[in-house]
Amino acid sequence: MTDPVDAPVTVVGAGIAGISCARAVAAGGIDVRVLDRGRRPGGRMSSRSMHDRPVDLGASYLTARAGTPFAAVVADWVDRGLARPWTATFAVAGPDGLRRTTTGPLRYGAPAGLRSLVEDLATGLPVSSSVAVREVAPGPVVDGIPVPAVALAMPGPQAARLLDSASALAREAAAEQWRPVLAVVLGWSGRRWPADLHGAFVHDSPVLEWIADDGDRRGDGAPVLVAHTTPEVAARHLDDPDAAVPAVVDAVRSVLGIDADPGWTAVHRWSFAKPAAPREEQFGLVDGIGLCGDGWHAPSRVESAWASGAALGRALAEAVRDQRPR
Repeated sequence: MTDPVDAPVTVVGAGIAGISCARAVAAGGIDVRVLDRGRRPGGRMSSRSMHDRPVDLGASYLTARAGTPFAAVVADWVDRGLARPWTATFAVAGPDGLRRTTTGPLRYGAPAGLRSLVEDLATGLPVSSSVAVREVAPGPVVDGIPVPAVALAMPGPQAARLLDSASALAREAAAEQWRPVLAVVLGWSGRRWPADLHGAFVHDSPVLEWIADDGDRRGDGAPVLVAHTTPEVAARHLDDPDAAVPAVVDAVRSVLGIDADPGWTAVHRWSFAKPAAPREEQFGLVDGIGLCGDGWHAPSRVESAWASGAALGRALAEAVRDQRPR
C-alpha cells in the first residue's frame, strides 16, 4: 500500500475555493488531485449554454479589493479577455418599480460565463469530474484510500454528510445555516427594460431579491435577465422549481415595467446558495481534514471563497511538508 504521505492531497469540490486550494497546494510543491461530482469545474460560479450563449446561474459577478492577491488574478483575466469590467452602479427597486440607483465597488463579468474563470484556474490541475465522494474518515481516508490531507470545498451541510458524524468538525459543519435560491432565466426577442439598467437589488418583495441583465454583464447585449428569488420562495419550491416560474415572471415584469411575458424561461435550484452567517476565520482544519469556501472568510463573496481556498491550500502544503522525512 502507498504511504499516505506520498499520496496526493485530495480536494473535494471544483468550485473556485476548491480550485484555488488545489493551486496553492501544487504551488507548495505537493501533489494534489481534485474530485468533483459535477461534469465541469465551476461550482456555484455555474454557467449553462442557453439559446446558443452562456448564462450565469450562480454568482452574478465578482469584485476584487485593490492590492490583494485576488486583484492580480482578476487583472490577468481582464488582460486576457476572460473577464470584463461590468459596472459599479445598480438600481434599487421595490415590488412596484425602480426607486433609485446605488454605487459600490466595480463588478466584473465574464464574456464566456463565470464558470470559464474557474476552468481557467483549473488549467494544469488533475481534476476528475463526475466523481461522487462517499466518505471522508479520520486518518484522513477518502473512500477507503489514505491521503496526507483532504480539503472539503463545499457548504458545511454537504461536507458534514461525508464526515464522521461524531467528529467535532462534522458537527460544526452541520450547524451552518445556508439559504436556498432559485435562479430563473427569462429571455425576450428584444430588450424591454431601461437601457441603463445593469442589475437591480429588489427590496420588500415576497418573490425577488435580485435581477441581473445577463446580456449587459456578458457584453453581447442579449435580451436575457436572470432573477434570484427570496430564500422563502426557494424553500417552498425546492422539490418543484418550475412551479415558481410564473410568480417570478409576474414579479420581474412589475419591477421593471415590462409589457410582455418572456419568450422562454429556465430555472436552476440552489439548495445551498448563500451562508446565513459566514465565519470570520479563513478556513477550518482538524487532523488533516480542512473546510473552505464562502462559508468562511466573511463576507460571502467570490473573492472570499478564492482567498479561503488559497489559505487552506497553503496550510495543507506546509503540513504535508512537515510530515515528510527531512
